[in-house]
Amino acid sequence: MKTLIKFFLLVFPIIINAQLQTEVSLIKYEDLEKRIGQEKDKFLVVNFWATTCAPCVKELPHFIEVNKEFSKNPDFKMLLVSLDMARDKQKVINFIKSKNQSAEVLILDDVKRMNTWIPRFQKDWEGEIPVTLFYKNGEKVFFNNGEMSLQELKTAIETNYKSSK
Repeated sequence: MKTLIKFFLLVFPIIINAQLQTEVSLIKYEDLEKRIGQEKDKFLVVNFWATTCAPCVKELPHFIEVNKEFSKNPDFKMLLVSLDMARDKQKVINFIKSKNQSAEVLILDDVKRMNTWIPRFQKDWEGEIPVTLFYKNGEKVFFNNGEMSLQELKTAIETNYKSSK
């Protein structure tokens, strides 16, 4: 019986980690574009970030808090798009797990075509992060280049969400 319990205690964490890995998908730009299009009936917040970006890591708790605040609203959706390398998928999973992240996290595995997809989000965006975009009815209604405080994020959501209803 003790052997069975030890085995279960050793294997169970591995099983849990394997399940967590499936929660972060690797996607290409076209998949992200399609995903944004699927949320046309929602107010969509898309944040580009990376675990290696200090301002991104600093502002992430604000996005976590706002997502928790709005999570019961069926008209609200948040996507956190990591620009970490595909090989760092487990690092991203561990990071978001440590932050108790509830928003959907995707890894945009499309570094080779950055010069193609970056201007499709915003013409004057040069690829620096963090960057946050809001969409309503499938149309971009807000673009912020740089770190956002909690108050800036809440104000931007309230202003753009209400004005686009």
